[in-house]
Amino acid sequence: AARPAGDDADAAVARLTAAAGAVSDALLARAGGASGTAAEVLTVTAGMATDPTLARDAERRVREEGATPERAVWDAADALAAQLETLGPPLSERARDVRDVRDRIVAELTGVRPPGVPTPGHPFVLVAEDLAPADTATLDPGQVRAVVTAGGGPTSHTAILARSLGIPAVVAVAGALDLADGDTVLVDGTGGVVERDPDAATVAALADAGPRGRRALEAPGRTADGVRVDLLANVADADAAKAAVEAGAEGVGLFRTEFCFLGRAAEPSVEEQVAAYRPVLAAFGGRKVVVRTLDAGADKPLPFVTAASEPNPALGVRGLRTAARHPEVLDRQLEAIAQAAAAEQAEVWVMAPMVATADEAERFVAACARHGLERAGVMVEVPAAALRSRWVFEHATFGSLGTNDLTQYAMAADRELGDLAVLSTGWQPAVLELVRATCDGAAERGRPVGVCGEAAGDPVLAPVLVGLGVTSLSMAPRALGDVGAVLAATSSDACRELARAALAAPDAEAARDAVRERLRPVLAEIGL
Repeated sequence: AARPAGDDADAAVARLTAAAGAVSDALLARAGGASGTAAEVLTVTAGMATDPTLARDAERRVREEGATPERAVWDAADALAAQLETLGPPLSERARDVRDVRDRIVAELTGVRPPGVPTPGHPFVLVAEDLAPADTATLDPGQVRAVVTAGGGPTSHTAILARSLGIPAVVAVAGALDLADGDTVLVDGTGGVVERDPDAATVAALADAGPRGRRALEAPGRTADGVRVDLLANVADADAAKAAVEAGAEGVGLFRTEFCFLGRAAEPSVEEQVAAYRPVLAAFGGRKVVVRTLDAGADKPLPFVTAASEPNPALGVRGLRTAARHPEVLDRQLEAIAQAAAAEQAEVWVMAPMVATADEAERFVAACARHGLERAGVMVEVPAAALRSRWVFEHATFGSLGTNDLTQYAMAADRELGDLAVLSTGWQPAVLELVRATCDGAAERGRPVGVCGEAAGDPVLAPVLVGLGVTSLSMAPRALGDVGAVLAATSSDACRELARAALAAPDAEAARDAVRERLRPVLAEIGL
């Protein structure tokens, strides 16, 4: 639509800027009331609303094409989303978020209610083509009993956020949009099954049982024959750390430090970082806290460490690679971590994301040593690091498998794309082979390896990972009880047998089925 004659370009751009700012402020306000991954996602989405690339293109369309602010932001966002979709994961994951921000800005400009989740006034199963992370992050588990989507993948942001809230989620469901209001739907989040119109006996049995609450972690993690497996939590801030303590986590296996960097034009000071880190360390006095250094780049661009444009950001300068251009940012973060560690009683371990080679591991360990941080390790998210782990662990004192990215890179599959959901799972035998290779290489050097991706919180997959040589599992706090219960009922020999069965399977579905069949008595006994 053309801009009305009375609405000059300056006024139109001012309206557009004000609307984008209002959307950003609203999302930041929601982030302030959230914690952990939800707060991080909302903060990133807020930043997209005022993204300079989107703003410049929308302004150009107003001034050069005479478009209304609504049309300008709509077309600019569509163009940006289309460009992101050509770049591959993880940056292509942001295309849906851009369109969500577009809808919110247009709603602000036109004075209508912004897009969001319906509120029918009673508990319901939410069915959608897909959900924006900004909406998923603030779902009410008391009202949304389960989420079913036609799009996305098992490690998509929608699935991860829903599970972190304790909401069963099944994604990439064929025929999901054929479900209609009033249908009775049985959703098995653990098995990934959606059943329409289950028989009356099944419905009655479920109604009698009532909703299953969160299972408490009753003891330190160990197999049935007493082999220790540390059961840890993934956290991003003090509120998430408190929730992890309440859930019985033995420590923190992934402390995401991006939260105090996101949504800023300049790097936070050492003092600001120390203030952000100390409450998390304080919550786990005397226990292990694994701090991941800044994971910027790709879908988390930051102006003070990442380039304005790259041909393929998913394979570009991200994670530890940003330290090649800006070593001072890593140096100041390590100084902040060291100061926070000295002020608290936690056992602090530090790891770098996106390590691919032994040289990178050696340089990172040396940088940590200069700050007195002796427990320095690496994230294993790149297949090259898994395959050459014996050399990586010549330097790194421990490893943590980020199975979400490891799966994306191993299978060349965007985890947000529903058409590729069958590939985007840690059950893929090829991914499990990389887990085994990592653990074998680490064992040669006497180094421990954990898992902090979504695979760690799957109670059926967890014993397989232990059977492959993993010594710790870090997950959303809500998953700790179920994972602990399955491990406590499964011997270490049985874990190794489950691992062999999964590796021998031809594909992910067969691997999952083989393990579930062998675990059937255990799962039945503990109600999974």
